Amino acid sequence: MTKSRACRALNISRSSFRYCSTKDDSTLEKLLLNKVALFPREGFWLYFNRLRNEGLKDNHKRVHRVYNKLGLNIRRKTKKRVQSRVKQSLAVPPHRDHTWSIDFMHDALDNGRKFKCFNVIDDYNREVLHIETDYSIKSSRVVWILKHLMNNRTKPQKIRMDNGPEFIAGIASEWSKMNGIDFTYIQPGKPTQNAYIERFNRTFREQVLDQYLFENIQEVRDITNQWIFDYNNIRPHKALKGKSPAMIK
Repeated sequence: MTKSRACRALNISRSSFRYCSTKDDSTLEKLLLNKVALFPREGFWLYFNRLRNEGLKDNHKRVHRVYNKLGLNIRRKTKKRVQSRVKQSLAVPPHRDHTWSIDFMHDALDNGRKFKCFNVIDDYNREVLHIETDYSIKSSRVVWILKHLMNNRTKPQKIRMDNGPEFIAGIASEWSKMNGIDFTYIQPGKPTQNAYIERFNRTFREQVLDQYLFENIQEVRDITNQWIFDYNNIRPHKALKGKSPAMIK
């Protein structure tokens, strides 16, 4: 059967049958591959918002088509954690430096030696105020870090935390009373009451702690500081409608 008869049988024009797409996605492919190389666990929407903030004009449909064509989809884990139920929703503070959230994370170097990360964020715009990394961080050092932050910013009205031993130590409690700061402790076993920093901890673990094998504590600090700059100034945040914390005043 000739092409003409085949087109008539299928009720399509010969020009449509012979049409070949002239779209050139090579530039967009390079941009996406570059983002994936730099930020391997962020996913499509963060890549798209990064490119948009850098001046990309293509809409999300075209970018998603190229993203799928390159096979860049992140596999989702099939096993899901059951969500905790909290009676009262976590309110967004009305302005910067109204409420800070603090928490500890733990990891280990390549040689097995354990270290801690003390994280401080602003709940209003999710800005990372500080990440202190060391083998041991006592309550006196927690107080020193918070005091140093307040010397460079506005004193917060409230600091939210869990019931860890570093936070319930007498020195931290007395210091909070002296400075007129409300230390708000979440209920035991209710991490969703401190959801802002719990969500941040997950991102920090996926993109930094789980991405590298650290040989020493200085490597942890250097990579963490580089990541904080991107997180605060460039990285789009879903909760901030595709903006970075630095864009939210």
